[in-house]
Amino acid sequence: MRISGDENDPRSGGYLCPKAWAIKGVHEDPERIRRPLRRSASGWEEIDWEEAFDWAGARLRAIREAHGKNAVATYIGNPTGHDFGAMLYTALFIQALDTERVFTGATVDQFPKNMSCRLMYGDAWLFPIPDIDRTDFFVVIGANPLVSNGSLMSAPNMRSRLREHRERGGTLVVVDPRRTETAAVANRHLAIRPGADAFLLFALVQVLFAENLVAPGRLTGFTDGIDVVRELAEHFPPEAVEAATGIAGTEIRRLARDFSSAERAVLYGRFGTCTQEFGTLASWLVDVVNILTGNFDRPGGLMFPRAATGQTEPVAEDSGPAPYARFRSRVRGFPEFDGQLPAACMAEEIDSAGDERIRAMITVAGNPVLSTPNGARLSRALAQLDFMVSVDIYMNETTRFADLILPTTTQLEHENYDFLFQTTSVRNMARHSPRVFEAPVDARHHWQVLLEIAARTNDVPPETLDDLILAGVIATFVGRPGSPAAKVTAEEVRHRIGDRRGPERLLDLMLRAGPYGDGFEDGADGLSLEAVRKVPHAIDLGPLEPRLPELLRTPGRRLQLAHELLVGDVARLRKRLADYARSDRLVLIGRRQVRNMNSWLHNVESLARGRNRCTLLIHCDDARRLGIEDGGRARVRSRVGEITVEVCVSEEMRPGVVSLPHGFGHDVPGIRLSVASRRQPGANANQLADERAVDALSGTSILSGIPVDVERA
Repeated sequence: MRISGDENDPRSGGYLCPKAWAIKGVHEDPERIRRPLRRSASGWEEIDWEEAFDWAGARLRAIREAHGKNAVATYIGNPTGHDFGAMLYTALFIQALDTERVFTGATVDQFPKNMSCRLMYGDAWLFPIPDIDRTDFFVVIGANPLVSNGSLMSAPNMRSRLREHRERGGTLVVVDPRRTETAAVANRHLAIRPGADAFLLFALVQVLFAENLVAPGRLTGFTDGIDVVRELAEHFPPEAVEAATGIAGTEIRRLARDFSSAERAVLYGRFGTCTQEFGTLASWLVDVVNILTGNFDRPGGLMFPRAATGQTEPVAEDSGPAPYARFRSRVRGFPEFDGQLPAACMAEEIDSAGDERIRAMITVAGNPVLSTPNGARLSRALAQLDFMVSVDIYMNETTRFADLILPTTTQLEHENYDFLFQTTSVRNMARHSPRVFEAPVDARHHWQVLLEIAARTNDVPPETLDDLILAGVIATFVGRPGSPAAKVTAEEVRHRIGDRRGPERLLDLMLRAGPYGDGFEDGADGLSLEAVRKVPHAIDLGPLEPRLPELLRTPGRRLQLAHELLVGDVARLRKRLADYARSDRLVLIGRRQVRNMNSWLHNVESLARGRNRCTLLIHCDDARRLGIEDGGRARVRSRVGEITVEVCVSEEMRPGVVSLPHGFGHDVPGIRLSVASRRQPGANANQLADERAVDALSGTSILSGIPVDVERA
């Protein structure tokens, strides 16, 4: 089997990220789990699916009945975002478990952006995306799109896009503590101190107001809170934040002036702006800067994609109050947001005494021992559970604690639709991927495993739950005014989509009812599952277009620049300004790498080749002061943990900052990842992350700017 790009694909143009080659390696990996595994006194044993599902359902049901619904918890990893069936059935799975103990990888990733979007636009999943193909002035803060291809800005072949941006006279500015791969090709690199993004962004806002550069344009008519933002920003002039950010006040003023004077400008923030002490404020202020300068909802600025499946279409009513603090974590009393608790609370919710502690855990396509803070404590906590189920294809650092592992098919064994990435794409598109191989008869797809666990736990037929999700999708997407399915009845829809079960009929329904759909008229122009299946590559649906205010789901369809939760957290930011200004301790940040995908793909031989990539980057001045040599070993210590790692001395680091990629640490007993263990075990950076340190608003773990001590090992 050979993996190659599709040169006729309008989205990728044939470009392949190195990680795409890993699909072959995962599919063929002899260590991939293919049948259910149950832990026994003599070790792991294979069992059949019916026995596995019955056992899981019985144990989970018994624990819930004996100790209450919150005795069962789940952790959802972000590989589910690459499987449309998993995405469509995960919400049902969580609802059927009926637990408040829901954790996901989002709270160690993009949750501050989810929260700021919910407060500003009325929906946590309405992400404004940089229209980079038409912008003149592109500012990137806390992101490395040459390595990540954009993340919450889905744009294949970023190198070509940035080259075209430069050739048409565009300016690229990168704000990052490291001279990243993207910063290396930028016109300007501002080496900010980790965690100081909100100070910098507020200073930009202050300059905009002080120098009369605020020009929201047509946004003014439906934007609330501009005066409140002006008052908040008065406390953060460039000179006041200079020491905290490490960026000269003159540079901050220059950036504000250049950005506001550009014909088309866009400011984009990502992982680095989210995983810090003021992640939600930083994520909010990124959008505020774009709004105040009129670079929002217009070509070349931040814009909202239009998903072919209809979930980003206007709705009739506003979404009501933000889902915040409806319940709290048991130990720290941390408020939920959007139905989730911080992953940083997971270990304490298990290992702290009390009748209401978590006793059963279901992990789904996630490896939180490596991807969440203080993995050592989480490992000890998982070992204390009464029962644990893992939906996963590997026995890794987390699933080794499970009593039952339920494997799923891989990407080559099921068809797929770019369900998530159509909502983050820099152009509107629809893309279906056919399955390459028939799945073995005894294999199960991800959605089937989730459906069966939910059904057996509730002692109902899986068909009952499947019918519920279909009814919910019909109620949500069919009959909406202005849509192709505005005048179609539920009965007609059920007749048109047939009685086949699973995500394909849901996808067909959403495409046909969506903004580009055929409205359930056979033979009519428009999208359907049949139509996208016929096209062997992505369907280009055109550039992003202005969509406000109709798209907003806030009261009165207005942009909310000054939600009380955001405004209330600014006082905490002001109090911390002096601390950031005088801090002289080394701090740790993460690092994206083009051949890594968090902790997922380290067992793929083709990606494990070459030199060691799990190295500690340190500036030459810091290395000299500490007596550490390039290629040597260093001991890195934080409040919660200690690791030893190979050192790479590099001037690309800002002095006072060290960098280590996450997702490594494959050196523990009980895993079956021989390539990872042999070729790239690395060190687990999240052993240094403090589970007590989170963004106070969103609960997102602080992974950027961890205070550490470094010494020669």
